[in-house]
Amino acid sequence: MRNVLLATAALTLIAAPAMAQVPTSPVTGSIGYTHFDGDQGNLGAVTGRLGYRFNPYVGIEGEASVGVQDEDITVGGVDGTLEHEYDAAAYLVGTVPVNPNLELFGRVGYGTTSLKAEVAGVDVSEDGESINYGAGANWFFDGQNGLRADWTRRDFQDDAGEVDTYGLSYVRRF
Repeated sequence: MRNVLLATAALTLIAAPAMAQVPTSPVTGSIGYTHFDGDQGNLGAVTGRLGYRFNPYVGIEGEASVGVQDEDITVGGVDGTLEHEYDAAAYLVGTVPVNPNLELFGRVGYGTTSLKAEVAGVDVSEDGESINYGAGANWFFDGQNGLRADWTRRDFQDDAGEVDTYGLSYVRRF
């Protein structure tokens, strides 16, 4: 009987660290600020993301942004404003876990962006489709909450140019 109790106690001690580990959820969400650095101006937006991981290395991510920082422009000596109305994109994401609190990622996807320019009371809207690619890192200060920093290049179709975006977000594992 004593051997059975000792074996049970030994198994409990071996299994205790495994029970203490909380499995990470495959679902993440984030909200933060994204800076758009383009030829026509520098804009800013609030960006929300929702992601799902199929395994620790491959996942998908969707994002949507709404403009919050406009750029003053001058066209033919007339002052105006360039506004980021919205954008949306979907990505395939590859992740490399460095340790439980730090992961690096790369992503590639497709997006759409809508801009509006207002000069001398005339509004002009322009939509653009883009192939997007970028990289970043997530750092979790506990098992669920963390910070995300990322860079993404948007390569617009029809030779409409490129825009680099830089983001900083709060990220949460659900």
